[in-house]
Amino acid sequence: MRWRPAAAALALAALLAAAGVGLTRSAAGTGRDDPVRSVAADLRCPACQGESVADSRSPIAAAMRQAVSDQLAQGRSRAEVRRWFVERYGPEVLVEPPARGWGLLLWAVPALTLLGAGYAARRTLRPRSGPDDGPRAPTSPRRPARAMPGAGARRAWRCSALGLIAVVVSVAVATRSLDRPGPTPTPADPVAVALGLARDLEAQDRYAAAAQMYREALRDRSDDTIRLRLAFALLRAGDAAGAAQAATETLARVPDSADGLLVLGLAQRRTRPVEAPRTLRRFLTVAPEHPAAPEIERLLAVRP
Repeated sequence: MRWRPAAAALALAALLAAAGVGLTRSAAGTGRDDPVRSVAADLRCPACQGESVADSRSPIAAAMRQAVSDQLAQGRSRAEVRRWFVERYGPEVLVEPPARGWGLLLWAVPALTLLGAGYAARRTLRPRSGPDDGPRAPTSPRRPARAMPGAGARRAWRCSALGLIAVVVSVAVATRSLDRPGPTPTPADPVAVALGLARDLEAQDRYAAAAQMYREALRDRSDDTIRLRLAFALLRAGDAAGAAQAATETLARVPDSADGLLVLGLAQRRTRPVEAPRTLRRFLTVAPEHPAAPEIERLLAVRP
């Protein structure tokens, strides 16, 4: 039995089409019925190793899932939400960064090969008609003459064969790279992510949740600026005792911190009213030009 180019072209096209359908289904992933989980599964948890935001139980992941839910509720598409996270925290926040190099080749080569196979099939299956005039070679009565593929069809078949070889080589290289453990991708900075989420939560007047994010940031980086942001968030959330404690910890290292004195004095108005005026007067002495100074002067003036 002779090799029939037309049948080969159809078989190659069918195989590549089936492979394309499989890749599309696998890329679709799970969570199509849950848009929040679908987006969260594409985001890497900054505080975890190898876990997505959808699977992590860390407070940062919970806040990121809430941010995803809030933005989807505002009418943003899944792609827009992913782009929002990338713009704020870089491509490292994605579980799978955009395909580059071999990753892009693994998607491009099969598509090009499929196009080449389709072109070859079209050229092979297209009826070939010769000129009506002129002598024709005699044919055997037992074996009818068959038109041979033209030069264009042969070139198309060669290109398809080379493309198929390229697919095999690409898969082999990718498989080898998967078998060989590579470096773990560096996640986004958990402190930067926590601070960004905290600021967003404060903008929504969700101060208790913002305070939780400031605490997460302090776990990785002891910084008095973050601690003061925590104190202000706790004060706005109604936790005056927690705010006073955070401010006191800052003042122990920086006794003349204007913001530390301010938040401590305001917290003491609820926890230790007798001590609050002295702390607020000290604040006015340290920072008379502070934006909050006029309001503090008014509070001290109306005090009985």
